Amino acid sequence: MDKVLRMSSEKGVVIFSKSSCCMSYAVQVLFQDLGVHPTVCEIDKDPDCREIEKALMRLGCSTPVPAVFVGGKLVGSTNEVMSMHLSGSLVPLVKPFQANLC
Repeated sequence: MDKVLRMSSEKGVVIFSKSSCCMSYAVQVLFQDLGVHPTVCEIDKDPDCREIEKALMRLGCSTPVPAVFVGGKLVGSTNEVMSMHLSGSLVPLVKPFQANLC
């Protein structure tokens, strides 16, 4: 759990993902389209994969991936992220982490 908490608090937007997960990819693309460059941790390439999955579930993720953290706080999985985007509440949340587009 320490690894998950440390990573999620060190970066603005963190997505815990698996390299083969299409939903994780869709969430990554959404953030990139919003001008945010998330840190992506592909847990299937991490030797602590099982421990990370368990930690994400203990933190409240309904599914281990994708698990999205913004500003160190768990936003949720694909359903929560997409619901926030459709309701208009995702953009204000990620605004501090958007790349400066000049």
